[in-house]
Amino acid sequence: MINQAKRQSRRVGAVLAAAIALLGIYVSTAAASQHGVRYDGRSLIINGKRQLLFSGSIHYPRSTPEMWPDLLGKAKRGGLNVIQTYIFWNGHEPLQDQYNFEGRYDVVKFVRMIGEMGMYATIRVGPFIEAEWNHGGFPFWLREVKNITFRTDNAPFKYHMRKFVRMIVDMFKREKLYASQGGPIIMSQIENEYANVERAFKDSGSRYIQWAGNMAERLKTRVPWIMCKQIDAPDPLINTCNGRNCADTFLGPNKPYKPSLWTENWTSHYTVFGEPSYYRTAEDIAYSVARWFARNGTHVNYYMYYGGTNFGRTTSSFSTTQYYDEAPIDEYGLEREPKWGHLKDLHRALKLSQKALLWGHPSVWMLTKDVEVCIYDQPRNNVCAAFLTNNNNDNVSTVKFRGHEYHLPPYSVSILPDCKTVVYNTMTVVAQHNARRLVKSRLAHWNLRWEKYREVIPTQLGYFSWKPKELYLLTKDTTDYAWYTTKIQVKKQDLGFPLVLEVASLGHAMLAFVNGEFVGSAHGSHDDKSFVLKVPIQLKPGDNSITLLGSLMGLPDSGARLEKRYAGPRGASIIGMKSGPIELTYNGWGHKVGLDGEDAQVYTENGSRRVRWTKLQKPGRALTWYKTYMFNPEGRNPVAVRMKGMGKGMVWINGNNIGRYWMSYLSPLGQPTQSEYHIPRSFLKRGRNLMVILEEEEGTNPEKIEILTVYRDTICSDTTENHIPEVKSWARKQGKILSVVNKVRAEARLRCPFQKRIVSVEFASFGDPYGTCGSYTRGNCSSPLSKFIIQKLCLGKNRCHVPVERQLFDRYQDWCPEVQKRLAIQVKCGY
Repeated sequence: MINQAKRQSRRVGAVLAAAIALLGIYVSTAAASQHGVRYDGRSLIINGKRQLLFSGSIHYPRSTPEMWPDLLGKAKRGGLNVIQTYIFWNGHEPLQDQYNFEGRYDVVKFVRMIGEMGMYATIRVGPFIEAEWNHGGFPFWLREVKNITFRTDNAPFKYHMRKFVRMIVDMFKREKLYASQGGPIIMSQIENEYANVERAFKDSGSRYIQWAGNMAERLKTRVPWIMCKQIDAPDPLINTCNGRNCADTFLGPNKPYKPSLWTENWTSHYTVFGEPSYYRTAEDIAYSVARWFARNGTHVNYYMYYGGTNFGRTTSSFSTTQYYDEAPIDEYGLEREPKWGHLKDLHRALKLSQKALLWGHPSVWMLTKDVEVCIYDQPRNNVCAAFLTNNNNDNVSTVKFRGHEYHLPPYSVSILPDCKTVVYNTMTVVAQHNARRLVKSRLAHWNLRWEKYREVIPTQLGYFSWKPKELYLLTKDTTDYAWYTTKIQVKKQDLGFPLVLEVASLGHAMLAFVNGEFVGSAHGSHDDKSFVLKVPIQLKPGDNSITLLGSLMGLPDSGARLEKRYAGPRGASIIGMKSGPIELTYNGWGHKVGLDGEDAQVYTENGSRRVRWTKLQKPGRALTWYKTYMFNPEGRNPVAVRMKGMGKGMVWINGNNIGRYWMSYLSPLGQPTQSEYHIPRSFLKRGRNLMVILEEEEGTNPEKIEILTVYRDTICSDTTENHIPEVKSWARKQGKILSVVNKVRAEARLRCPFQKRIVSVEFASFGDPYGTCGSYTRGNCSSPLSKFIIQKLCLGKNRCHVPVERQLFDRYQDWCPEVQKRLAIQVKCGY
């Protein structure tokens, strides 16, 4: 087993060495240019210089321009030097030849701001992006182009794709935003994760991907183009990796003179309504990144670094309004610890190893069956960096390396920038922890009064066809809703048995009404969008109206032939009549796109005056609009609304649609997938703010809704006396790793958000405490001085450092000398 591992490691080392051997060929070419980006088998070369690149995805339309400076600042302080974003075609060209580059879609302003922050940008032009974004980024009008087939060797599609991509590139050129012009853009991406679609289209797919690469290159940006997960990316495009563990899954660039780039390291996972949230630990992310850089990687992008909010109707089918909330920066723009801090420390450790990683000779071997060593060294220049990886998921490994003994926690990588000193371990978290706290706003709830306006349920509509029209083509992505009506005549002698209305639908949800009264609803799911609505009904002798409201949860965003996807009712019948079932599918149907409240824009100040609002009654009827005015919540923290008491619908604040909510669709854990919804501060104004809610379901009560302010002001540290000192304790001086502190030691480090200070110590124990941030408990031994010492060192300060030492906490008596001590602290920050 060990011999096999050694042979595998030697092969990896040979590949790395071959890549490094190519450096001399391509460096001289790059060095000739002061501006621009080149590459070789080791790295990108930006304006003639190599550097390690730590990138994070922040999508400009998933936040507001007012949030951008703070988000980019936090990304830079987290150690990033690159920001990655998609280009959102349907946001920029919602109607053919009508463009939008304003507000949240001002991508030029966003990219320019990245450059002003001293960072680079990667632009994923696509124009197909997926990204859990409505229609994968394609505008709906593209579906209606004659004879079009998306993402294949199809002349109409290629014409419109080329036109849009050229427009974007020319815009960036005019603004001088490419690195070749002195701007921040160092890479661009064409297409996106095409391999699965390519197989569906076979030869036509292969021709298309070659065309796409050649088309992009002819635009002459003088920065590299990339294709992710595309092994056959044409030269000179670079094929890149997406995934959780690219060090172990990436087959490598398709040519030895291309660098290894990781375009998506998933920091969490997108969520969909009806499923629980997914969490990926900081330790697991750090492990994957450390292994990537140990295995010849010089660029990683965190997807997402900030996920943000899918405002309005921008989500793909069934995706939640909240996007990648578990990223290092959460949906509200607050640093999620320890993920943000642990990755920041990782970047610092890798930068201490930068010279060796970019210029050193690589070698890889196995110390034991579980422990792998990766070394980059330049013996002549006394440059060396090492990575010690323990691949055992359960046990600590103790190994000897270059005369020193190292203890490696399970499933971890230790980084030694001088091949001797451990400055970072992926499993040992030195960064602080924090917990999100949501507080009900007193000011926002003062004198909160709700009114209602109910949609008129149509019973007979024009726009006739014999069968129900397809829902996507009917709505054309202008609304989630479309009405279907039909009429039947019933004889008295046919009644007497229980009746059931049955409607088969291809998605996504549906409400049913008989003679204007709500009778029931049904919906599909992310994995199976089709469903059958079956509800008991009552009919009367004579004419009866059947009304259906088709409801969408976003257009699909992935797979081949997106232009051929369908939704809406496909068949309908009534079962239980004495004379037999009544087939309604071809009974003749009327149609209407959208709701009356949407047409009147009742979610705006002017529109709300066009309808008659009445006093709230309980419980709420299906398809009702609710309106209230709230005051701007106190303070400066982010704002959210908790949709308690509600079912499914949308929310507007001062005319801004903050997204879809769905409280009634529970995950297997018995809870809504998302309960709180972000209200950006820039959507609010001084004084009263108009909140309007469209609620689809019956029995709801908006008086239970809560307006909240969001905090991450409970911070914790959890440190053992044998913890690795913070990576900031070290610096590279004169080619050596030297300490930059008076005493290198384990310390608990606490830092409050900007302008806040530590106002109370909620828990402190030096001994054997257990639990996690928010739920610490004292163990069998604890220094009685713990809380006193933390109060003395930390109260009133924005940040504090606490040595984890027995001589500090056990100065009078050591209550448990045989125990390895742990210091757990929880403090509260405030003004």
